[in-house]
Amino acid sequence: MLSTKRLLASLLVGTLASTSAFAADPIKIGVSQPLTGSVAASGNYVTNGAKIAAAKINEDGGLLGREVELIIEDNKSNPREAVNAAEKLILRDKVPVIMGAWSSTFTLATMPKLEEYGVPMVVETSSSSKITKAGNPWVFRIAPTSEMEAQAFAKKLATFDPPIRKVDFLSVNNDWGLGASQEFEKMFKEHGIEIGRKETVAPSAVDLSAQLSALKDTGSDTLIVTSGVEQLTLGIRQAAEQQLPQRIVTTGGSFPEPLLESPGPDGYTSTHLLFFSPWTAESAVYPEVAEGFVKAWNDAGYSFPGLSEGFRGYDGIMTIAAAIEDAGTAEPEAIRDALWGVDVKGVNGDISFFKDGPEGKESGQNEPNVYVVQLKDGEVSAQ
Repeated sequence: MLSTKRLLASLLVGTLASTSAFAADPIKIGVSQPLTGSVAASGNYVTNGAKIAAAKINEDGGLLGREVELIIEDNKSNPREAVNAAEKLILRDKVPVIMGAWSSTFTLATMPKLEEYGVPMVVETSSSSKITKAGNPWVFRIAPTSEMEAQAFAKKLATFDPPIRKVDFLSVNNDWGLGASQEFEKMFKEHGIEIGRKETVAPSAVDLSAQLSALKDTGSDTLIVTSGVEQLTLGIRQAAEQQLPQRIVTTGGSFPEPLLESPGPDGYTSTHLLFFSPWTAESAVYPEVAEGFVKAWNDAGYSFPGLSEGFRGYDGIMTIAAAIEDAGTAEPEAIRDALWGVDVKGVNGDISFFKDGPEGKESGQNEPNVYVVQLKDGEVSAQ
C-alpha cells in the first residue's frame, strides 16, 4: 500500500502534470470537518474520502473543464469553530459550496451563515431532525436522520436472540446524541419494548465508568450507545470490564475501529448500525462504486475500518460535483438549484433529495441505506 505521504506526493505530481489540461482557475469546494478535538477520528475519515473523490474527478477531466480544489477547514470539534470555519471558507476562500460539518451541533451552528451569505452545504453526517426542519433552503443532507435510522433498525428487531425486551441509553450530550435517543425511544415504544435508564456523557469525556456503573443493574437486556469512535471504543471496553449484562448496540454510523486489532474479552459481541459496510462492499446497491472506493482507499494506505465513515466524504463531494456539472456553472445559487435534481450512484446507494421542512423554505433530504454489522473477537459479520 502507498503511505499517506506517498499518496499526497503522487496526487501533487498528478495535479502539476495535469495543470495545462484545465482551462481556467480551479473550482473550489469547501470542507468543514473536525480534524482535531474529541471526534477527530471521524472528521479525518470523512476528509480522506473527500480527497479520494476530488482526485477521481480530476483524473476524469475535472468539472466544466476545470480542476476541483478542496479547501479544507478544521472545525476543531467545536460549534463556535464550525461557524468560524464556514465564514473563512465563504468570505476568505470564496467557495461556492461547502460539505460539512459532521456533528449535528456543528452543522446547526453553521446553518445561519449559509442563509446569510447564500451558500449551499451538503451535510454528509449530521442526523438531528432539526437540520432539515429548521427552514433553511441552503441545506441538503445525504445522511439519514435519526428517525430513519431508528425505523431501519426496527426492521431488524426480529433477528435478535434473545429478543430485545427492555433498553437503556448512553448518549453523547449534544443534538446528535439526544436526538438519536429520542427517536430510538419512540421506535421501541411503538414496538412494545420497555425503556429503562438513560445516561448522557459530555462530548469531551474520557471516562464512562460512572455512567456504565449506573446502568449495570437496570434489568435491561440492551444498551443503545450513540457517540463518536473514541467514546464508542472506550464505552465497549469499560462495559466489558464491568461485565455489563446488556448487549451493546451503537447508532450513528461510527465504528470502534481499535477493537479490531485489540478486541475485548473472548466472545464479547457488539452490534453497530452503519451506512456503509466495507466488509461486504460486494453487497452494496452499486458494488462497482463501493468496491472502486474501497480499492482507492486501500491504495492510499488509509485504515480499512475508516471506510465506514470515509465514504460520506466521497459521496458528499460526488453529489456536489454532479450538481455543478448539471448547473453548468460554479455559482452558489445555481448549485443549490441543481442539487434538487441530482441522481447520484453513491457508495451508500442512490442519492437524490426530497423536500423537508416548512413550505417555501424546504431543505433537501436523502433517504440512505442502513446496514447492521456485528463485531466479535476482532471479526466483523453482516447481520
